Amino acid sequence: MDVNDQINDALMGMFLQMQAQYGKVVNGVWFNEEEECPGCGRPIDALKTKKGDALSLNVFIYRERGILIGYFLCSRCAKEIFKAAKRNPGVQIARHDTIEANLTNAYLKHMNSMDA
Repeated sequence: MDVNDQINDALMGMFLQMQAQYGKVVNGVWFNEEEECPGCGRPIDALKTKKGDALSLNVFIYRERGILIGYFLCSRCAKEIFKAAKRNPGVQIARHDTIEANLTNAYLKHMNSMDA
């Protein structure tokens, strides 16, 4: 199984979980394939873990369109979010707002290019 298959399988699993949890709020999935981090614009890179390198695959629900958007973060943004989550579990930080705004814009740009 190649990396793209693994990413697709993980996204489909998250999509099915979100549909089960939120019902019709989520009716589609899109993956942001940009090579820049939606949190800061740096190149996507791997997190160094005790088990080896890992990518930070994440999702958020773009509620206006009911789309689950998948994306990678750079190691710096991922660490910032993980650290904040340890201090205040379940609380979004300003970086989340930046990520969601950038991904929403990327999704809308993608959809507009499909219409053209």
